[in-house]
Amino acid sequence: MAADDRRILKRYRDLAKVLHPDSYSSEETASKELATQLFARLVNPAYQKVKQERDRAETLAMLRFQVRRLSRQGSIATESETAQKLLQMTMKEAEVFYEQALVELVEHQYQPLQRFETVTQQVMELNRVYLHLKMGDLVIREKRTGLVASAEAKPIQFTPTGIVAKDAPVENYARRHYDRAQEYLKKGAWQQAVQELRDAIKLEADKSEYHSAIGLAYLKQNLTGMATVHFRQALKLNPSDPLALKYAVQLNLAPAQQNGAKPAPQPTKQSGILGFFGFKKH
Repeated sequence: MAADDRRILKRYRDLAKVLHPDSYSSEETASKELATQLFARLVNPAYQKVKQERDRAETLAMLRFQVRRLSRQGSIATESETAQKLLQMTMKEAEVFYEQALVELVEHQYQPLQRFETVTQQVMELNRVYLHLKMGDLVIREKRTGLVASAEAKPIQFTPTGIVAKDAPVENYARRHYDRAQEYLKKGAWQQAVQELRDAIKLEADKSEYHSAIGLAYLKQNLTGMATVHFRQALKLNPSDPLALKYAVQLNLAPAQQNGAKPAPQPTKQSGILGFFGFKKH
């Protein structure tokens, strides 16, 4: 999450080699197509965004916002064993463990391609847990140095303009992106719909309808590899998702579960940009 420009460029070049079409034989047409789409639609846009200091700061700010919200809700969920271990560590212990864990994950993030979604989710889960620990450590140090008002202090009770009170309802920005995407889909504006749905997924990655909608937008642009990825994720989140089921046969996607079975556990929220690029802290 704090990689410098040199490491960002190196990671980008490494991924360009891994996902280059020449890395795949003529018999691997589907893999070649998916690799091209992953690089063009995910990795390259992520690089263009994070190499700009302002855009990178905005992305990290969004991730911090998500972590704060999850922390308030007490829902910093951890599905992977690695993230569970990290969550139990002190900040000093977490520094080294986090670094080593990410190095191991990103080394094979796109090899084979079919693993990229699972590994990316693990990367983002580690990022969230690490940031949760780091933000908590900052609060503790502030209290110890007297930068946070003591319990006896009686601050003036008001909410400044632009500051959301702790218990105030949080506007669902993800749903607003999704609603706008629906309007674009009705008009056949596929690229605009994809952009809105990407933003929605960054904020709430556990909504099957977001994934099935972006899968449709990709499919309408003949980007079957990307469409397959998101339709599969939609079915993983909700095996009864109607839009994903509609195209499951066409894309040779097997339903995640038989009818009547309980839905699979939903993964926690994530920010796609840092995850797809596979950044690690330095």
